[in-house]
Amino acid sequence: MSSPESTPSSPPFGRLTTAMVTPFRPDGSLDLDAAQKVAGYLVDHGNDALVLNGTTGESPTTSDQEKVRIIEAVREAVGDRAKLVAGVGTNDTAHTVECAKQAEAAGADGLLVVTPYYNKPPQEGLLAHFTAVADATGLPNMLYDIPARAGVEIRTDTLIALAAHPRIVAVKDAKGDLAGTTKVLANTDLLYYCGADELNLASLAIGAVGIASVVAHVASPEYRQLIDAVVAGDLATAQDIDRRLVPAVETIMTRTQGAIMVKAALKLAGVIEHATLRLPLVEATAEQVDRLTTDLKQAGLIA
Repeated sequence: MSSPESTPSSPPFGRLTTAMVTPFRPDGSLDLDAAQKVAGYLVDHGNDALVLNGTTGESPTTSDQEKVRIIEAVREAVGDRAKLVAGVGTNDTAHTVECAKQAEAAGADGLLVVTPYYNKPPQEGLLAHFTAVADATGLPNMLYDIPARAGVEIRTDTLIALAAHPRIVAVKDAKGDLAGTTKVLANTDLLYYCGADELNLASLAIGAVGIASVVAHVASPEYRQLIDAVVAGDLATAQDIDRRLVPAVETIMTRTQGAIMVKAALKLAGVIEHATLRLPLVEATAEQVDRLTTDLKQAGLIA
């Protein structure tokens, strides 16, 4: 297992990062014991960092105070064995700044700041928004570029401009514009983490330093091996792992919403007892779980 410490071969947030689920009890209340169990499981299986309170963590339906409690509980569970990157992004800059300050006080090591969603700000607004958040704390910021959810992309020239800020250090990329990513990498020191599991190998091949994965909830050892193979220049091994995981990526990320399927997968793997979600998300159907079981077996992730 590689260390999350920053060295020339290990970026500040490490290389393998999972966008962690937020477990709930059957009544929908926060299950911090289960959150600590999931966090420990992921770190034990090779994660350098955990992204908390992101979309997969059902951030739209957890309160600001619940988000703080999640950070504190996971920090207690994993100590300094992994970096904690806290999702703080909203579509209100003042609210995002407040969330960023709360995350810093709760013990986060970095901030994940998603593009403001629904209000579709212009690029000038994005520049001002991300700058204001980065100015608000002493923590490194990872920008989250996901136009399919946010409704607006962070354009290449905007990313290049934002890279001048000393605390804007990384991008979680779920845009899938490999040419644009290459241009940003050629013109900045921004560190890229692939935020779309189907593009993990392609992103690493063009210079991403790591992945921020959902499928890694049940495939952390495999993704650890894939990343290590790329770093070692062993493309054949990386390709083999990537192709074997295709059924898992498809079943978790394309059958329905990702948090729904990955909670079902964690329950199948015995990591969590309840696959409860908060509305408007609903648990996977019996048919979806059957298909999930078949696909995870095909990928070699469950017996």
